Amino acid sequence: MDGDAKLRYFQSLLSLGYKEIEVSYPSASQTEYEFTRRLITTPGLIPDDVWLQIMAPCREDLIKRTIDSARGAKKIILHIHLSTSDCFRDIVFNMSEQETIDLAVRCIRLIRELTKDSPDPDVRKTEWILEFTPENFQDTSVEFALEICETIKAVWQPTEQHKIIFNLPSTVEVAMPNTFADQIEFFCDHITERSKVCVSLHNHNDRGTAVATAELGQLAGADRIEGCLFGNGERTGNVDLVTLALNLYTQGVNPGIDFSNVNSVVAMVEELTKIPVHFRAPYAGKYTFCTFTGTHQDAIRKGYKNLNALQKRTGRAQKWRMPYLPMDPMDLGRKHEAIIRVNSQSGKSGIAWLVKEVFNIDMPRELEIAFTRIVKVHATDTGLEITPEVIENLFQTNYMLPNYADLELVTRTISEDESNVKSNEVDTKVANEQIHIPITSLNASFVLNGVQRSTCGSGNELLSTVVNAVKQLGFEFELIDHKTQLVQNSDFDYPSRTACFVKIHSEKLSPIWGVGIHKSPIWSTFQAVLGAAGKLAANEAVDRS
Repeated sequence: MDGDAKLRYFQSLLSLGYKEIEVSYPSASQTEYEFTRRLITTPGLIPDDVWLQIMAPCREDLIKRTIDSARGAKKIILHIHLSTSDCFRDIVFNMSEQETIDLAVRCIRLIRELTKDSPDPDVRKTEWILEFTPENFQDTSVEFALEICETIKAVWQPTEQHKIIFNLPSTVEVAMPNTFADQIEFFCDHITERSKVCVSLHNHNDRGTAVATAELGQLAGADRIEGCLFGNGERTGNVDLVTLALNLYTQGVNPGIDFSNVNSVVAMVEELTKIPVHFRAPYAGKYTFCTFTGTHQDAIRKGYKNLNALQKRTGRAQKWRMPYLPMDPMDLGRKHEAIIRVNSQSGKSGIAWLVKEVFNIDMPRELEIAFTRIVKVHATDTGLEITPEVIENLFQTNYMLPNYADLELVTRTISEDESNVKSNEVDTKVANEQIHIPITSLNASFVLNGVQRSTCGSGNELLSTVVNAVKQLGFEFELIDHKTQLVQNSDFDYPSRTACFVKIHSEKLSPIWGVGIHKSPIWSTFQAVLGAAGKLAANEAVDRS
C-alpha cells in the first residue's frame, strides 16, 4: 500500500475502536519512515488515547532509525524482535543462548538511552512502552524464553503504569493449540513482577488454528493479542481479529470493537490490500449467514417464525436463539433476506422464505409444494442459484396475471347490510381469513392484452360472486380451495393489502393455483380467479394440440 492507502486503513482501524495500532517498520524503507512521520506531524490524525506501534529488529543502527521516526509522538510502543529458537539461532544467526541475551541487552540499553533516559526533553515527553518479541517462541525452550525476558525486564525497568509487553508468538505454528497454551501458562506463572508485565500473543495460521490458539492462550493467562483484520499476513496469515472479536461477542463479551457494518470493513480491506475476503470467512464472508440446504432452511424459517411470534406476544426484543445462526446478522449490518439462498438442493422452506421476502405473503402448504417443484426444475435446468428476482418472475408467471395486463375494474356491490362491506370491516375479515365477505353482485369491465372485456356475476358472498363473474367470460372450472391474508404494507395511503389464493381445476387437467395481491379484497380475489382460469384454459389448449 502507498501512503494514502495506509492512512485510509489506519483511519478505518480508529473508527472500529482500536487503541494500539502497529503502523510501520520505519527502518525497512523510506516509504515506511515517511508514513510514520506523516501520522505524527499532521495535526489531528492520532487521537490522544491511541498508541502508535512501530517495529524494528535487534540491530542498533535500525533501532536508531526507528526511534528517530517517532520524534514528536505522544504515545509509542517500540516493538523489538529477536528470534530465540534453536533452529534460528543455529541456522540463521549462528549464535548461542548467551550471545542472544547479550545482543538483546545491548539493544535495550540503547533504547533506554534514546527514549526515556534521553537528554532531549522533547523525546522524554513521549510516553514510551517497550515490547519485546522472542520470535519463534512456540519453538523455543520456555525456560530460555523466560531467562531472556527476565534479563530484558531488569534492564528496561517497567512500572505498573507503563508495563513491558512480552509478545509471545507462534511465528510458525508447529503444535496443537493446547500445547501453546501450556507454554503461555508456564510463562505467566513464572515471570516475576507480573503486575508490570503485559503478556501478548501473536499467532500465525500455518496449521489453520490461529484463532483457537489465541483463545486458549488468553484462557492460559495472556492479556493481549496482535493480529490483522481477516487474518492477512505472512504465509497463511496472522490471527483474524474479526473472528476473535465476534467470537467474544457471541459469548456475551463485548470486544470493544465496532463491527456493526462489517460489509464496509470487508470492502475497505479488499480495496486497499487487493486481497479478497473468502466467501465462507467467519462472520464476514458473503456466505457466512447463507444456507442452500433444505433442512437448514426449514429450521431457520421456523426459528424466525418463533422469534417473531415471541416478540409480537411480549412486545419486546427476545434473546437470539436461532438454528444454524450463531448471531443475528443485523448486528453486523447484514440483511436477513440474504440468509436463504436457493439452488437445486433447496427445499420448500427456502423457496417459501424468498416468496415471503419478495411478496410478503405466506403461501398455503399445497402451493409451497407446487411452486417448489417449479423452482427446482428451473434450478436444475439452468444450474444457477435462484435469486429473488428469479423467484419473483417464476411466481408471477405461474400464478399471477401478467405484468403487461392492462386491467381496469368497475364494481357495484349489493348486500342486505351496506355497513358489512365497509373497507375496514373487509380488512378485518381478511385478517381473520374469512373469505365470506357479503358482496353478492359484481359488474366488471377491464382491458386484458389489449382486448376490452366485461362481465358480471352474483353469489352469496365475494368469492362465489367473483367465480361466477369469471365463468361468464367462458372459462370452465371448479373451485377446490381458497385462502386470504392481510399483507402489511408501509404505504401510508394503503396500510395493508389483501392476498387471495385460489385453487381450481377442470375435468381434464391437474389443479391450478392463482394468486392476487391488491389493496382491494374484491380486486385481489378477481385477479386470483381470473389468473388461474386463464392459465387453466391455456393448459387445456396446449393439451388439445
